[in-house]
Amino acid sequence: MEIERKFLVKRDGLFRTMVTSSTEIIQGYMDVRGATVRIRLRGDKAYLTIKGPSTNGGISRYEYEHEIPLTDAREMFRLCRGGYIEKVRHLVPYKGHVFEVDEFHGANEGLLFCEVELKSEDERFEAPPFLGPEVSGNRHFYNKNLLTAPYSEWKAELPEEYR
Repeated sequence: MEIERKFLVKRDGLFRTMVTSSTEIIQGYMDVRGATVRIRLRGDKAYLTIKGPSTNGGISRYEYEHEIPLTDAREMFRLCRGGYIEKVRHLVPYKGHVFEVDEFHGANEGLLFCEVELKSEDERFEAPPFLGPEVSGNRHFYNKNLLTAPYSEWKAELPEEYR
């Protein structure tokens, strides 16, 4: 069970002073009903991930992720529809949790949001100072949806400090 919450990130650059590592990610999605099937290249590794539907306001869902050979991933990208998501994932440890800040490129250039994985839906954590409003469950921020409705089309809906 994957339990994570998503938040906007303030554009003031503060999170960058706290980053311990960054990795380029390219991911595509297969057209499957009732689940999300993702192929991801992360640095020099590749993964196949299957996620079930979200529950509890988009915070929880079943997730199965397995490392696969790079050659298999590159072949499987041909089965993906709608293009690819390109982003850099920045890891920011903060008071017992690791916050993953995703910085998007391409049609989603400029989008910054953060995920934090939790052990339970009601687990408490201290928010780092760069965290903005919660967007868990907001379909705009589902990576798969960013392919069909990229950030460039709706960024004006966000408050100025997050654009």
